[in-house]
Amino acid sequence: MRLDDQRESDNIEDRRGSGGGGGLSFGGGRLGLGSIAIALVASYFLGINPMTVLNMLSGGGMPAIEQSAPAAHRPPADDQMARFVSKVLASTEDTWTDVFRANGRQYEQPKLVLFSGATTTACGTGQTAMGPFYCPGDHKVYIDLAFYQELKTRFHAPGEFAQAYVIAHEVGHHVQNLLGIADKVHNAQQRASKVEANALSVRMELQADCLAGVWGKRTDTMKNVLEPGDLEAALTAASAIGDDRLQQQTQGRIVPESFTHGSSEQRVRWFRRGFESGDMAQCNTFKANPL
Repeated sequence: MRLDDQRESDNIEDRRGSGGGGGLSFGGGRLGLGSIAIALVASYFLGINPMTVLNMLSGGGMPAIEQSAPAAHRPPADDQMARFVSKVLASTEDTWTDVFRANGRQYEQPKLVLFSGATTTACGTGQTAMGPFYCPGDHKVYIDLAFYQELKTRFHAPGEFAQAYVIAHEVGHHVQNLLGIADKVHNAQQRASKVEANALSVRMELQADCLAGVWGKRTDTMKNVLEPGDLEAALTAASAIGDDRLQQQTQGRIVPESFTHGSSEQRVRWFRRGFESGDMAQCNTFKANPL
């Protein structure tokens, strides 16, 4: 990606080296969508049973969470990876500001939090093992940059556009949150069976993939940032983290009814659909049949 002359975002919080500080307390209430999202991310990247993560976050109960975040600061000027993700975030800000404005809306820019090990969030304790995730409770994307090494070595998906796709996907969840899609899906899941709830989650995740594709197309159109091989790198990343491939790796068998993010083929298809159209209206996975 050609990002050398692109601006950096002001919405970066660097908590690395803070030891995941901050206080965390639990009160009565129901487990929020954010905690469910974290559990799905764990299943997404690492094949961890989402119920295991939910139990960990809830301490065996169903708490409402209050926390104070650790001190954050700007990344060091010589931290090239932090500067890269800052530029990627800035490109998502420019893209979605334009899209929202064209639709008569105002885009609220999310924060991107860099952490190492663990950190407090409005959705509970975020941990490196969960992979990158979006927390709707505080409108922040969380990432341990060590994940990019795992993306390269475990998932065999190297390249800057693959790395950028990861952030764009999580920002896609922020867009869903702002548009009220996340709340509608969560409410529908509360009334659904487990299989039906999983199916709704798949549509949610595939839409975020499509929105990431929209970002890629519109950013390249505006700024000419893509180089030969970049699109293929993003498609490789989307394919590598399909539910079918992850399940085969982690448990040796594929269980489609337990999918929460979609198959490799579906993820590639919806990212490509967003990229080829550059049109958010093409990302309505909830009316698509088949996916």
